[in-house]
Amino acid sequence: MSRIIVTGGAGRLGRALVAGLTESGHEVVSVDRVRSVAPELSNATQVAVDLSDAVETETALRRLGGDALVHLAAIAVPFSAPEDVILRTNSALAMSVLGGAVAAGIPRIIGASSPTVIGYGAPTGWVPDRLPIDEDTEPRPWNAYALSKLVIEQTLQMLRRQTGDSTRYAAFRPCYVIAPEEWAGAPTQQGHSVRQRLDDPALSAPALFNYVDARDVAHFVDLLIAGIDDIPNAETFFVGAADALAREPLAGLLPRFVPGSDRAAAVLTGTAPAFRTEKARDLLGWVPTRSWRTELADHPTDPDR
Repeated sequence: MSRIIVTGGAGRLGRALVAGLTESGHEVVSVDRVRSVAPELSNATQVAVDLSDAVETETALRRLGGDALVHLAAIAVPFSAPEDVILRTNSALAMSVLGGAVAAGIPRIIGASSPTVIGYGAPTGWVPDRLPIDEDTEPRPWNAYALSKLVIEQTLQMLRRQTGDSTRYAAFRPCYVIAPEEWAGAPTQQGHSVRQRLDDPALSAPALFNYVDARDVAHFVDLLIAGIDDIPNAETFFVGAADALAREPLAGLLPRFVPGSDRAAAVLTGTAPAFRTEKARDLLGWVPTRSWRTELADHPTDPDR
C-alpha cells in the first residue's frame, strides 16, 4: 500500500481518482482549497491548503509525506475565467505543487495535462499532420488553458533536469472526462449530457470526439504509480477511451468539422478514436475498459444510427 497525495481531489476527476486509488488499497490524502462531503472521499484523508501559496504548500507536503503525488488542482475549463487568470493560476499551481513536492522529498510526482496542448480548434485553423494523434505530435496551444497545461509538462521536465532520476516524474493527458454519474444523465463538464453529445456531433467535435471514463483514468494512475520507477523518466501519456464519442466513423465525420483533415482522417475507420493510447499499454499495461457503448444506459446498439 502506498500513501498518495492528490491535489484537487474534490474535483470531478479528483473524486473518481481518490475513490479508485482508495479501492485499490492505497492510503489517499486529498489536498484542496476546502474539504468536501462527496461520498467518493469518505475513505480518504482531506486537508485544506491554499495551493497557490508556495510556502504553505511545501510546509503541508513536508508534514503529510507520501510515496507519490498526483497534481490535478487547476482551473479546469478553458475560457471559464479571463485568460490571464487561467494562465497565472494554473502555472503558479504547477510550480507551487510540483516544486513543493520535490522539496518535500516525495519520490514520485505526476501532473495532469490535457490533449488541448495539441492545439485543435485554433481560430486561424488547425489541420493535423497525421492521425491518430500520439505523444510525438507537436504541441501547438492557442489559448491560456492549453498553454498552462503545457507549462505543467515543462515544469516536470525542468524539475527532472534538477534532480535527475532520484525523483520520478510523469505527465498524463486525460481526454474529455466522463464521470460515473454522467452516464446516467448528469451534465458533463460543458453542460450537455453524454447522449446529447452523441446525438449532436457538433458538441463533441471541438474535442475531436475524444473522451475517457474517469474510472479508467484512476486505473491508469494506479498502474503509473506502480510502474513509474521502471519506465523512462518524465514520460507523457495520452489517456483515452478505445473508441470515439460518435456514432459514425471519424473518417467521414471529422472532415465536416476540421476542414482539410480528409487525408489524415481516412485511417480512422470503424470506431477508431483520434488519439492513440498504445504508449500507456506498451509501457504500463493499461487499456481502457469502458466506453459509451458499455456505460450509457439504453444506448442504441447500431453505431450508425
